[in-house]
Amino acid sequence: MAMDERTSFSQEKADCENKEHENNADELKGVSDELKEQYLTFMAKDAEWHSFMIKKLLYKVDLRMIPLLSVMYLLNMLDRSNLAQARLGSLEADLNMTGTNFNLATSILFVGYLLMQLPSNMIITRVRPSLFIGSAMVVWGTVSACQAAVTSFGGLLACRLMLGFVEAPFFSGAIMLMSSWYTRNELAHRISWFYSGCSVANMFGGLLGAAVLGNMDGAHGIEGWRWLFIIEGSITIGVALFSMVFLADMPSKERWLTPEERSYAIWRLIKDTKESDDSAAVSLWEGLKLAVKDVRLYLFILLQHLGILTQTFQYFFPSIVQTLGYGKIATLLLTAPAWFATFIVALAVTYTSGKYQDRCYHICGLIMISFVGNIIASTTTGTGPRMFAMFLMPIGTIASYQIILAWVANTFPRPQVKRSICIAICNMIANTGNIYGSYMYPSTAAPRYLAGGIAVCVMCLAIVVLAFIIRLILQRDNKLLEKKELEGTLEGQEESNDSRAKGFRYVL
Repeated sequence: MAMDERTSFSQEKADCENKEHENNADELKGVSDELKEQYLTFMAKDAEWHSFMIKKLLYKVDLRMIPLLSVMYLLNMLDRSNLAQARLGSLEADLNMTGTNFNLATSILFVGYLLMQLPSNMIITRVRPSLFIGSAMVVWGTVSACQAAVTSFGGLLACRLMLGFVEAPFFSGAIMLMSSWYTRNELAHRISWFYSGCSVANMFGGLLGAAVLGNMDGAHGIEGWRWLFIIEGSITIGVALFSMVFLADMPSKERWLTPEERSYAIWRLIKDTKESDDSAAVSLWEGLKLAVKDVRLYLFILLQHLGILTQTFQYFFPSIVQTLGYGKIATLLLTAPAWFATFIVALAVTYTSGKYQDRCYHICGLIMISFVGNIIASTTTGTGPRMFAMFLMPIGTIASYQIILAWVANTFPRPQVKRSICIAICNMIANTGNIYGSYMYPSTAAPRYLAGGIAVCVMCLAIVVLAFIIRLILQRDNKLLEKKELEGTLEGQEESNDSRAKGFRYVL
């Protein structure tokens, strides 16, 4: 009798769970009947099966995506920032550069970079990302290598301007691509692995610069800084050709996944946001209108812009470290440990940010580390304290910026075109900071770079305030979503392309 009661209870519980799954499937937004059937099939599986599938799927996706994107970003940063290493060679003397010429050569890259940012991220939703990003990388590697042939400051400016145009599709496109594979819990940590290319580029950029400037200057009658451009540009082209074949595209189109794995990859994203991630859900024009009408976008633009400005010191990092009093080669070698520490810390904090579903507090805590580093660097010239500050500055700014990137993608999850456009607009306007931010560290301000240090400290505090404002707004939005669900008014918004599905909550 007791066994019959337990069996009856288990059956009733299973029936209730199945009914709940069916109701959840009916509430999904923009999902076809076929996908709803798959949703029900996967929801009926036990936790052990899901754990196995997630591990198997993420292993394949991570293998195709993260190492390659990280190497591509490493090369992207090397090709963008190798001017700082070349400056420690004979670049300025050979091209007759004086005054703020170096600042102009650094900042002009971002003119082309900004102009192409939005168009490229709109295009990527309509083409194969692997071919689009890979092709852009071939061109930027070629332009980067061509910098070795310039004989005047004007020629260098032309190359830097063109380099910005052809680099534009990569960064925002990579963030967009990752957000099309990973859930909101997973995205921040994956962005950290991807963004580690920046830290590793700064770390190995110094080592590579030291090797080239120290050993190849004058080889075959070519200056060391020219060899630097040739070597790094050639490596970029080789990796780009490989990426066009190996890099992942979108979950629904990948042949290296089994049909079940493709369906499961799509289902995970639907389960995460309760909506389909269909690139054809809205037109490009409709996606643009949805993006510019969202007031939160402008808060994230400002947040990301400030985040970029706090990082402008990295383009002058070797010059800042040189104020410690060491030689050119030793200066480049001394930059490596700080970037390695940044890489490790970023991996740790983005993991906890995803695990605990927090963005605001992590950003605020990290940016205050940079605040302290800038105060130390601007108020003392002692070797010990300044070296300590060289660690704090990148650890705080780089790690917090990675979480900001994830927060942008998390806050504008659907439709896919809107997410892509929001990512591009934030990155586009944020990077204007690199145009004028480079002037915060003129060589005449050495060794303290007081104006730049004070400016960055103010921006760090502004980031803290802005992060809390965004958190409060998203907290309010979550309460409104919960209220509408309780009142049953959420269903009336089904026709809106920009409404959120039942059960969705913003990450704070």
